[in-house]
Parts: sequence; C-alpha cells; structure tokens
Amino acid sequence: MRVLGINALFHDPAAALVVDGHVVAAAEEERFSRRKHGKRPIPFSAWELPELSARWCLRQAGLTPGDLDAVAYSYDPALARPADELGLHDPWDHLRQDYARRAPDFLAEALPGLTPDKVRFVPHHVAHAASAGLASPHGDCAVLVLDGRGECASHLAGRYRDGHLTVLDTQELPDSVGLFYEDATQHLGFLRSSDEFKVMALASYGTPRFSDRLREYVHAEGDGFRAGTVPWADLVPAREPDGTWTREHADLAASAQLCLEEVILGLARGLHARMGEQTLALAGGVALNCVANTRIHRETPFENVWVQPAAGDAGTALGAALHVAREHEETHPMPTAALGRGWSDDELRGWLDRAAVPYEEPDDIAETVAAELAGNGVVAWFQGRAEYGPRALGHRSLLAHPGHADNLERLNAVKGREEFRPVAPMVLADRAAELFDGPLPSPYMLFVHDVDAAWRERIPAVVHVDGTARIQTVDPAAEPLVARMLSAFEARTGLPVVVNTSLNTAGRPMVDDPRDALECFGSAPVDLLALGPFAVRRKELFA
Repeated sequence: MRVLGINALFHDPAAALVVDGHVVAAAEEERFSRRKHGKRPIPFSAWELPELSARWCLRQAGLTPGDLDAVAYSYDPALARPADELGLHDPWDHLRQDYARRAPDFLAEALPGLTPDKVRFVPHHVAHAASAGLASPHGDCAVLVLDGRGECASHLAGRYRDGHLTVLDTQELPDSVGLFYEDATQHLGFLRSSDEFKVMALASYGTPRFSDRLREYVHAEGDGFRAGTVPWADLVPAREPDGTWTREHADLAASAQLCLEEVILGLARGLHARMGEQTLALAGGVALNCVANTRIHRETPFENVWVQPAAGDAGTALGAALHVAREHEETHPMPTAALGRGWSDDELRGWLDRAAVPYEEPDDIAETVAAELAGNGVVAWFQGRAEYGPRALGHRSLLAHPGHADNLERLNAVKGREEFRPVAPMVLADRAAELFDGPLPSPYMLFVHDVDAAWRERIPAVVHVDGTARIQTVDPAAEPLVARMLSAFEARTGLPVVVNTSLNTAGRPMVDDPRDALECFGSAPVDLLALGPFAVRRKELFA
C-alpha cells in the first residue's frame, strides 16, 4: 500500500509518504519554497498545495503519482459548517471549503498521473490523532489533540487500541484554546499562527496576575473546556509589532500560558481517569507548547507522554497517510524525525565545487567542529536528512559553546531574534539526568527541564530566565555523529552540552538544502560551516 499524505488547507502545508506501513519521507513545503510556514492561513491561500514536497516524497521512493494507491487529504469538507454557524468571524471561509471540496481535482492537476478518485478526505483531528497514536513507539495509548480549528471542532480526545481510534470527546467551535493563544499572540504584537512560541518564552519574564480575569473566559468544564472571546485591551494595551515589550505584556503572556496549562491538565487528567492508559500521545499545534507538556508529564498519572515532533498542521500529512494505510495493513511508528531531504558526500562536494568556495575535508568533522566550538566559534551544522517539524535536532543546527553567557545574546543577534528568546542544549542521553530534571529521554526537544543548580553557572547560555532549558537528548545509536561531536567537545571543555538552535535567520524557514546552507553561512557571522564531512571556514572564505 502506497499512500501520500497531504496537508494544505490552513497553514504549514506538507507531504508525507507511507509505503507498506512504513514512513518513508515527510517534509514541509516551506523547506522547498523558502516561504515561512509555506503560506499564511487565510482562505485565499487554501488552494495552494505542497506540490514541491509531494513530488520530492515520490522521488525519494522512486514512485510516480500513478503508482499511488491513495492520497490522504487531512481535512474533510463534508464535516464542515459555515463559519457563522460555528460562531467564527471568517466571512471568506466558504472559499476554503470550496477549495477543499475541489482538492481531488487540484491534486490530479498538480501530480500528473494521479486520478481524483484516489483522493481520500481524512477528518483534520483524526489526522492529528493518527500522527501521534500511530506514529508513537508506545503502541496502545490515549490521544489528545488541541489546535486552533479543524472542520468544526478544536479538540479531540480518544484512545488507540490495536491501531484503531475510538473518539471519546470533541470540543465544538468557537471554543478553542488554540485560537485563544493565537489571539494572545496577536495582541502581544507577534504574528498569529506563527509566533505562539514567543508568547511561551515571554511568559517566563512575567507573573500571571491577569489569570483570574482570563479564567472567566478560558477554563476546563466537564470533559471539555470553554474558551470564549477575551477583551484583551481591557487588560493590557496591545503591543505594536516590533514595539517594545513591557512588564505588563510579560504578565499577560504568563497569564495566558497558565490558563492554557490549566485547561490541558484538566483534559489530560480526565482522559486518564476514564481510559487508564499508561501512555498519552499528543498532537495539534498546542502540543508544541513544551512548558504545558512538562506539566502533563509531572502532574498527571500518565507514565509516558509522547509528543509528535511535527505536532502542528504539517504533521497531519503524516497522520492522514498513516490513517488510510492502517485501514488496509499494519503500520509502524515513525523511526526518526529525520525524514526530509539528504545528500551524499559526493553530491555535497559537487555543491561546494560549483560554489567555488575553499573547503577542507578533515579526518573527522566531529573533532573539527568540537575544536571550533571549544574556541568559542559558532558552527552551522548540516548533516544527514532534514528534520520533519519545527525543531532543529542535530541535522540543520546552529551550534555554540554553552559556557559563555553572552552566547545567548550573540546567537539571537546572528539570527535576528528577540532578546528574550532562549536557545536550547543538546546532551548525550546517558548524561542528561546529571544536569537536567524532567522527562527523559527527550529526543525531540518538546519538554522543558529544570537545570541542576550546580550546572547553571557552567552552562549559562542555555539556561532560561526561569532556570529551565528545553533539552534534546542524543542517543549515540540513533545519532552517532552528533554523539561523537558532543563527546569530543566535552573532552576539550569538560561540558557535556552544546548549544543547539535552528539553522536559519528570523522570518526564514530552516535551512534545508546545501544552497540554503551556503547562503545562510555567507550572510550571517558564523565561523564554520560543517557541510557533511566538509568544513568551510569564514576567515578563508572572506580572506
């Protein structure tokens, strides 16, 4: 069975391919088009399809569109209702629904050889649920989906048993904790459906003094929740985009974050009480809130909490494909988040030769990078296949020394980011418990961990203002090159941690192909580019 999954309607268009029950490839369209999030989530863009990522997925498997048994589209227009009936102010939503109904014909046009009858509509939240429950390595599990909106709901709670989903609850629109958090994002001067993670970061600088007011509009209720329209301006004046943030803005962010956490905790506890499962799998854009995820791990009876690394809408491409495949055959968990494009060493050498840049091929790129980092250089690290999802996990990363406090400000300046944004540490899995208290292992950087007091002064660049860090644990069996680099860095510095942030600059998608890497390296003050086994040094490039 060969199933291509497609996410297209709202934001973060993506494609994923499942062959004989195995995940073969998955990638966001933004990595190819170089448009952040692929497009804006407006009705007028709903017709746009992830054509580039879909074609790449097929090429990766040596398939043509005509070879596909099905295309799974992660939205079912038959379930949708007019926006005004749902209590939403979205006067052009009818365009979105019309585009969704016509998706089979649009896909057949975009992928010659595909016939419209092979396109299957998968309910949006079912696709999210499958991206968690069927992709998780834990087997049977409870599943919780929270996002802005699907066809007519914003939440799904259920259970996977033997690969089959039972839906227990949904929350009908307009109540949506995802839209609540998007509204907070916009009021705080950030880009909605894009910058919600900035609100989470800013929240650590404030106190939740507006939480009582917000609870009037957002709270758990029964097996669901209420999330009504908040009069934000009555609490704090709106911040202009790129305007200065104040303590009031930080307090509002902290209040919104706390209310979000309380709703999620209520839903998770209620789900465990009814299901009794040991594992909870999370998906939906809200599941990218790693502070809330950590509270679920610490404060609910679930023994395991697994979060889809592409938890946002991009992940529904994978979930839709797995859902349709599972109707016909056994499916298997996703083996890694490194499901995107990759190049052979010879192909990378060809890119460097065509670019006519000076480069070297050291005996071990891990040792070369460790030496550069130990000398407080900044390294662009481009290795293997690109990550699926928004986190850099040691394949398209920007690396630095964690022992110098000013490297936080330095990296935010390199990337053009706000000064309150933290950077993350990567650490060998078997060393993590010495430094960090929280869910372990944490290979996808989707939880926050308290940094041990004895280590906070030793690795200040990766310690957020609240004493936490969003860590990535590295298993040498899964990531031997990254593990070797970490060990080589520790041998030089005594620190088993390296700063890891995404290889991009503000407003641009993560670097994906070698051209992106060379352009980013050439335009940002990065000291060394590790492109596969090759090293390009800035001082030699611009000598």
